[in-house]
Amino acid sequence: MAESSTSGGDFLDKKSGLTKSLRKMPKLTDILVVDDCTMDVKRLRATLHLIFGYEMSVREANTLSSAIDQVLKAKPQLILLDDNLELSADRACDSIPYLRRVGFDGPIVVVSGIATRKRRLELLAAGAAEVLHKDDVDSVRINEVLPGILDSIGFELTKPE
Repeated sequence: MAESSTSGGDFLDKKSGLTKSLRKMPKLTDILVVDDCTMDVKRLRATLHLIFGYEMSVREANTLSSAIDQVLKAKPQLILLDDNLELSADRACDSIPYLRRVGFDGPIVVVSGIATRKRRLELLAAGAAEVLHKDDVDSVRINEVLPGILDSIGFELTKPE
């Protein structure tokens, strides 16, 4: 057990735990990222490919309208939704019901720059499966929350060998 964060031991412990738990993750093949910031999309795409591999499709939309088009075209297994789409002035609390009305019944994880307790409760009440702070989105954090989200909707997790 590493005690010092200066040696990198904490980071290596987290990465080791991530590697072990990735074996239990489901095989997701299609995720939709709804975000109007190109850098955030690139970071999420890289993180998702690290977790699930490069054969997985990470589609993107930068407005609610284009997200709805993507869902109507083919329903993803998971949506990662920016809390505040500045290009279209859409907030996640308002966007989630539209995504539900067009038939998406899978998990929606909201990525927010405002992850206060009050905002989190508002987003969960609106139908979000989970809320992650933008600064907290990395492979370790996504891997911590995703199995519980997917398990709660009946997505079968793979069993370790």
